[in-house]
Amino acid sequence: MFLLQVLIVVLLVAAAVAATVIQAARDALQQGRRESVVAAQSFANAPGVAKALQSKDPTAVLQPRAEAARKSAGVDFVIAMNTKGIRYTYPYPSEIGKKFVGNIEPALKGHIVVEQAGGPPLPAGRGTDVQAVVPVTEVHGKVVGLVSAGITVTNVTKLWIPQLPIILGSGVAALALAVTGTTLVSRRLRRQTHGLPPAELARLYEHHDAVLHSVREGVLITGADGRLLLVNDEATRLLGLPADAQGRPVRELGLPEQITRLLSSPKAVTDEVHRAGDRLLAVNKRPTYPDADLEGSVVTLRDTTELAAVSGRAEVARERLKLLYEAGVGIGTTLEVGRTAQELADVAAPQFADLVTVDLLDAVLRGWEPTAEGWRHLRRVAIGGEQQAMPVYPPDEMITFSAGTPQMRTLREGRGILEPDLSLAHGWREQDPERARKALECGLHSLVTVPLQARNVPLGVANFYRTVDSPVFEPEDLDFAEELAARAAVAIDNARRFTREHAMAVTLQRSLLPRGQPEQEALEVAWRYLPAEAGVGGDWFDVIPLPGARVALVMGDVVGHGLHAAATMGRLRTAVHTFSTLDLPVDEVLGNLDDLVVRMDDEESTGDAAMGHEGEGVTGATCLYAVYDPVAGSFTIARAGHPEPAVVCPDGKVVCPGVPASAPLGLEGHPFETAELSLPEGSQLVLYTDGLVEDRTGDIDVGLERLRRALAGSGSCTPEETCQTVIDALKPSHSSDDVALLVARTRMFPPSHVAEWDVPPDPARVPSVRARCRETLLEWGLEEMAFTTELIVSELVTNAIRYGSPPVNVRLLRGRCLICEVSDGSGTSPRLRRAATMDEGGRGLFLVAQFAQRWGTRYTTRGKVIWAEQPLHDGVSAARSHTPVDFLLEHFEDPSL
Repeated sequence: MFLLQVLIVVLLVAAAVAATVIQAARDALQQGRRESVVAAQSFANAPGVAKALQSKDPTAVLQPRAEAARKSAGVDFVIAMNTKGIRYTYPYPSEIGKKFVGNIEPALKGHIVVEQAGGPPLPAGRGTDVQAVVPVTEVHGKVVGLVSAGITVTNVTKLWIPQLPIILGSGVAALALAVTGTTLVSRRLRRQTHGLPPAELARLYEHHDAVLHSVREGVLITGADGRLLLVNDEATRLLGLPADAQGRPVRELGLPEQITRLLSSPKAVTDEVHRAGDRLLAVNKRPTYPDADLEGSVVTLRDTTELAAVSGRAEVARERLKLLYEAGVGIGTTLEVGRTAQELADVAAPQFADLVTVDLLDAVLRGWEPTAEGWRHLRRVAIGGEQQAMPVYPPDEMITFSAGTPQMRTLREGRGILEPDLSLAHGWREQDPERARKALECGLHSLVTVPLQARNVPLGVANFYRTVDSPVFEPEDLDFAEELAARAAVAIDNARRFTREHAMAVTLQRSLLPRGQPEQEALEVAWRYLPAEAGVGGDWFDVIPLPGARVALVMGDVVGHGLHAAATMGRLRTAVHTFSTLDLPVDEVLGNLDDLVVRMDDEESTGDAAMGHEGEGVTGATCLYAVYDPVAGSFTIARAGHPEPAVVCPDGKVVCPGVPASAPLGLEGHPFETAELSLPEGSQLVLYTDGLVEDRTGDIDVGLERLRRALAGSGSCTPEETCQTVIDALKPSHSSDDVALLVARTRMFPPSHVAEWDVPPDPARVPSVRARCRETLLEWGLEEMAFTTELIVSELVTNAIRYGSPPVNVRLLRGRCLICEVSDGSGTSPRLRRAATMDEGGRGLFLVAQFAQRWGTRYTTRGKVIWAEQPLHDGVSAARSHTPVDFLLEHFEDPSL
C-alpha cells in the first residue's frame, strides 16, 4: 500500500511538470502574438507614416523611426513595406529592398494578419518567429502600405523552472500525508479488530451471520442518530422494509408512525404490541451498551398470530373511524342543501353501503322549518354508489311513504331501523311491490334507514342498502349509520338555515330596490341586478325624477354582505331620495350622505360594543350621483369611491368621461368634486358596481377592458339590449359579489317645447308676461290651461320682483306635464302661509299650491328657481271639481278669510 502511494505521488509530480512546461510555451507564444500586433499597429498609425510611404525615399524617412520603435517596443523587427511587399526598413540594411516573407493579402484588404513564419536572420537568434502585418491607410481609407512587427519566442524553460520547486515540494508533502494516513488507519484497524488475524475475523462474521438470519425473530439495531445499523431477514419481512433499508434513517423507511416513534426513541420496551400492516407485533427493546456511555438500541420483533381475531376487530374499528373522519371533512363543504345530501351519499358509498339514498322533507329544501304534517311526503334528493341503476325512486321525485315503511317508522320513533333481510321486510315491500320485487332480483338484500335530525327536529331519512356481494348489516352497523347521519344532519340543517336567511335577505334587498321605472322623459333607462351566490350585498341604484324635467341617477355599493348591508343600503337609498327632493347640488348630496354614514358608524359601533359585537357596526360605502338636464343636454356627476361610468356615443365609440374620483363615504371631511358632461342626444351613460368588473382572481383593469369591448358598437342598441349584452359578456360563473348595472340613453327637449324670456324688475311688466305666456300656450294648443298658467306665472313673477333680486327669468317647458319656472338672483326661499282676513297680500303661493300639481324651490349658483308643475292629459289639464273662477269666488267668500 505504501509503495503504491509513492508511485501515485511521483506520477502526479511528473504530470504537473509536463503541464507547466506546455502551458509556459503556450503563454510565451500568445504573448509574442500580442506584442507583435501592438508594435505593428502603433507604428502603422504613427503620424507621418502614411505620408512617408508615399514619398520618393521612404527608407530614408522610415528606417531610423522603425529601429527606434523596435527597440522601444522590445520586438525583433519593425518592417515598413509597400503594397507589393518590398521592404523599406529592416534591422539589417542588407535586407532592405527585398520581398517580405509572409502572407500580406488579408492586410491589403484592411485586415490584420498574425502568423508564424521564417525569414532573414534576426537579432534574437533562433526560436519561433511570430509576426503581425497591419495595413497603413490614408485619410480616405485607401491602403498605401503595410507594417509588420515580429518577435522570436525563446527561453521557455525560464518560465517553468521557477515553478519546479513548488511542484516538487507539494509532491513531498503529499507523500508525507499519505504515509501518515496509512499509519493511522492501520492502528485504528488493529484496535477495532482487537488484534485478531483475518482468518479469525472471517470465522466470527460467518457465525454471526448464521445466527442473525436463521432465527424466526426480527432483530434490528439502531444508532444514536436514528439510523438503522443492522436488520435481519425476519425483521425485513415483518415490517416490509426495502432492500436498502440498512444504513438509512428510520424516519425515511415509510413505517407506521407508532413503529417509527418506537425505533427512534431511546426508551426500553418489554412485550408491547404494535400494529404493522396486517400484523400485530410483540416488541422488546434494550440499549446496546447499558454499562457504557454509547447510545443505541437492539429491537426484537415477534409475530403474534394468536391475536388475529383482535387484529380483525381493530381493522374494522379503524376503517369506521377513517370513514367518520372523511364524513367530517367531506360533508358540508357548501351551504347548499342538495349538495350536502349528495356528499353524504358519496361518502357512505361504497365504503359502508353499496347504495345510498337521501330523502328530505320538501320544507327543508325551501329553507322552512320542518313540521310533522309533512313527514309522509319526502323528496328524493341524492343517490350514491355504483348501484344507481337499481329500481329505486329517481332523484327529485316526491315520495309518499306508507305508515308501515321503515322510513316512516324511523321518522316517528327518532331512531334507526335495521332490516337485515329485505325479502322479509313486509313494510318495505308494501310501499311499492313491483319496484321492491325488481330490487330484490337485482341483488338488494339488506337495509339500514336512519333519521336525519338536528335540534331534535326531523329533516329526512338516509337509506343504506347492501347487495348480495356484501355481508348483511349487523347491529354495530346501525350504530355507525346513526353516527354518520347525525353528523350529516347538522350540515344539512346549517344549509337549510342559510337558505332561509339568504332568501329573507334577498327578499329584503329586492324590496328596497326599484320595482319599476318612474315617469320621466329625459332618459330611456334599463337595469340589471344579480345577487351574489353566497349572500346578498349592499348594491343599489335608483332613477329619481327632479323638477325641471331633470332626472337623477344613483349607483351605490355598501361594503359587506348580509342583512346588515341590505338594511344599510335601504337607509342610504331613502336618504338619497330625501336629499334629491330638496334638490341639492350633487356634491352636497354626497356630502350629506357622508355625514349620514359617519353617524351610522358611531351609532352602530356603540350599540354593537355594548352587546359584545365590536366592529360589526362599521360601515363603508361608495356612491355615484348624476343629474341630467334634458334642456341643456348635460350631466352633472360626482362619485365617492365608486367606479367611473362609461359613455357610449351614438356612433358606438366607448369613452371614459374623466369624472374625478373622491374618497368613499364614511371617511368624514373630504370634499367631493363634480364634473359637467355635455353629451349628444342618443348617448348612453353606463353605471355599474365593482362586482361586474372585479373578482378575486382577476385585476379590475382586465374587467374594465372586457366591459369596454362589450359596449363597443352598441350605440344604436336600446338600453335594454345594451344591458343584456353586457351581462352575457361579463356575468361571472360563480359570483361572490352583487352586480348592479344601469344604462341610460339621453333625450333632448325639443326647442319648440321650451319658451324662455327675461323680465325687467318692474311690477308694471307683469301683464306683458301674462300675455306672452298666453301666446305660448296658444301655440302649444294648451289654451284651456291659459288662465291657470297665467295666474301661476303672474304670482311667481310678482313675488320674484318684489322680494327677490335681478335678473328675473321665466321658462315654460312642455313635456309630460307643463312646467313653469321663475328664477331670480336671491337666495331667499318663499314659504306658504295663510293670510289673515284684513291682509292685502300673502295669498299668491297659496293660489299656486292650489292650482299646481307640485311646486317647490331649488337653488342654483346664481340664485333660486321657483317651479310649478301642471299635469297634461291628452293635451289639456286634468279636470278639476271646480273651475278656476268658481274656486276664486268660493275662496274669497270663505268667512274664515
